[in-house]
Amino acid sequence: MILEARDIHKVYNEGSKALPVLKGIDLSIKKGGFVAITGPSGAGKSTLLHILGGLDFPSSGCVLLDGKDISKINDLKLCRIRNKRIGFVFQFYHLLPEFTVLENVLMPALISQKPKSKKSGIDTQARQLLIQMGLGERLGHFPSQLSGGEKQRVAMARSLINKPEILFCDEPTGNLDSKSGSDITALIKKINLENKMAVVLVTHNLELAKSADCIYHLKDGILVNWGGL
Repeated sequence: MILEARDIHKVYNEGSKALPVLKGIDLSIKKGGFVAITGPSGAGKSTLLHILGGLDFPSSGCVLLDGKDISKINDLKLCRIRNKRIGFVFQFYHLLPEFTVLENVLMPALISQKPKSKKSGIDTQARQLLIQMGLGERLGHFPSQLSGGEKQRVAMARSLINKPEILFCDEPTGNLDSKSGSDITALIKKINLENKMAVVLVTHNLELAKSADCIYHLKDGILVNWGGL
């Protein structure tokens, strides 16, 4: 298994009141696997995804990446892991408006490079990724000049630039029309199959979840395995 969650609890404190969101989550993700997590809005799906990806930490329990508890890794090393081994695709794209499409995609690779490393190799890689995403004519455009579906494809290309082992997708089609949503769904499945990359997809859309090998349902803080549909 590349990633394991063991007895994950997450509790938020509102004044003197404790609000439990996750109540003992266990989850294993194998290399190249595709897992979907469904559930109603407010069920804690994004919270769980952030914990699995090292963007947040559980109140108790642990997340193991290749058998190592990521909460025990110092901040600098964890940032490097998120940069190089993990890709994130969010509902709201999070593109930098002042940079072009190409520059947005290049950003994670430039951050991970040593100061004297050559840029030409990753520049070519970024261009190839964008061409594969159908955005070869948009390299010099800014995010404000793109449709929602195009923005999400840029976000996906950015998440793949460092060739991660795991791709976390948080409601990636939530802001898209049905056609664009179907295109993004097909891209995620293609990435999973062709790159042998593990995918963890959070969605309230059951049709989208059916792309996965295994579907879990999160409700009232409990994760139930629905199997494959």
